[in-house]
Amino acid sequence: MRKIKAAVFQSLDGVMQAPGGQTEDPTGGFTHGGWEMPYEDSKTDAALGEVFTTEYDLLLGRRTYDIFAGYWPFVDKDNPVHQAFEKAAKYVVTRGLQPLHWQNSHRVPGMDGVRAAKATEGPDLFVWGSSTLIPQLLAEGLLDQLMVLTYPVILGGGKRLFGDGTPARGMGLTKGDVSESGVIIATYEPRGGVPTGTRPGPEPSEAERARQERIARDDTW
Repeated sequence: MRKIKAAVFQSLDGVMQAPGGQTEDPTGGFTHGGWEMPYEDSKTDAALGEVFTTEYDLLLGRRTYDIFAGYWPFVDKDNPVHQAFEKAAKYVVTRGLQPLHWQNSHRVPGMDGVRAAKATEGPDLFVWGSSTLIPQLLAEGLLDQLMVLTYPVILGGGKRLFGDGTPARGMGLTKGDVSESGVIIATYEPRGGVPTGTRPGPEPSEAERARQERIARDDTW
């Protein structure tokens, strides 16, 4: 069975929209496209190069597919990303019936289709950023690895990696580093439910019991 791995660029406030350029995804009036580019350095290049030099197929949401299909087939043919993407099978999670013009593209009807693709023989499936697809993969227990590159910038608004509806999950850090430009490069694996605990302390004071009662009444004032 293949593994499903994902990589995401995000800001300190969790925004992942349009890291690569102004025209990449201006939906919702987003004006900060290209925010990732000034922070590229040797460590971010090495982390991404590790991914690009392995064999993989692509698993993409429809919006990400359209962005990639309008760009990567047309760059310099010697570009290693172009070569890897052209070689890879492209599995596109979409309910729509619009044609998939990029060579070796395959329509995947929802999470059942993703599960079926994962069960086939072949290289691992790689997701490049999707604010809708990654939470769904987590909810279905299909995501095996998540690499998050967190950039030292606050964008204030935009599509977020983990928005409303993201399932609660514990995550284990398997690899981490910080680049020269301040990018935190961290790789995680899902670890089941969220572990919880209570800090040891004295019995609740009268003030603490009153506070809890106000919260129960939704009367914090």
